[in-house]
Amino acid sequence: MAIYKNTTELSKVYKGAAELSAVYFGANLIFPVITDYLADFLVIAGGGSGAFFIGGGGGAGGLITSYGDASGGGSSSESEVTLTASSVYTITVGAGAASLTGYNQALNGSNSVFSGSGITTYTAVAGGGSATGGEAISTAQLGGSGGGGGATTSRASGGAGTSLQGYAGGDSGFQSSNYPSAGGGGASAVGTTPANATITTGASGGDGLSVSITGSAINYAGGGGGAVLESLPSLGGLGGGGVGAIYNSYGYCTTAGGNGGVNLGGGGGGGSGTVSIYSTTQTSTLGGSGVVILRILTSNYSGTKTGSPAVTTDGTHTVLTYTGSGTYTA
Repeated sequence: MAIYKNTTELSKVYKGAAELSAVYFGANLIFPVITDYLADFLVIAGGGSGAFFIGGGGGAGGLITSYGDASGGGSSSESEVTLTASSVYTITVGAGAASLTGYNQALNGSNSVFSGSGITTYTAVAGGGSATGGEAISTAQLGGSGGGGGATTSRASGGAGTSLQGYAGGDSGFQSSNYPSAGGGGASAVGTTPANATITTGASGGDGLSVSITGSAINYAGGGGGAVLESLPSLGGLGGGGVGAIYNSYGYCTTAGGNGGVNLGGGGGGGSGTVSIYSTTQTSTLGGSGVVILRILTSNYSGTKTGSPAVTTDGTHTVLTYTGSGTYTA
């Protein structure tokens, strides 16, 4: 921010108790010299969708952070990044997976990326779409966290997660009784595998990770719950995982699956996203969109950005929350 000259003498610029002598003198303004500085970050990809008809839960988007003690997939948190003064840093926020109609493989979400001069490019991998179940069987997809397996006649593996970002989806394999499908993987836990064919609650999604980079503890990147027949709905993992759908014995969806949490990177719940009769017009759920958050000491914050991030303060820090793509100039 510019500092205006005093009308009678030059204003002085301080950094803490130290007076800065190296400043730029414009016609009417002076600017303090800003050196390189540290920033914390959180990067979450878009979540995967949950497949139509007794499908597993969608996998959460991959999670990478420098804030706190842990990142996704059980890894330690990353180091803070050093931002170079006047350099432009690019933020790409991944969309959640779109919905598909009928007997189709559920989709993966989209990657989120934080990159720029002098820093590692951090790419959070999109959450994996889940597998369909019943008569139409597809494969659970790998992702930041993997999609859950669908209810089949043989054991169906969940999709793998990405190292240092998220966990695998659960396995399934009970095409009888309640037809339980598996939960999608989350940032801090594997998607649940059904214990047996007659469980009274569907298999839950893996929990996400609580990160306090904004100043408040928020759970991000939970996996979607698996669909189930004539039972109680499966829970989505903490952090935006959608609940699994419930079907009756005629193949009608009586309770719709939930979409993944927006700007949380949550996986969509398994099964149809709408209450409907058994038909190929039923649709998969939606994955939740991702988010990128930067945390910068307010005395270093440049104020130069694009993409309209939400700007808040937490004590001595300024927090930029990007729910859409943009840039930050250090």
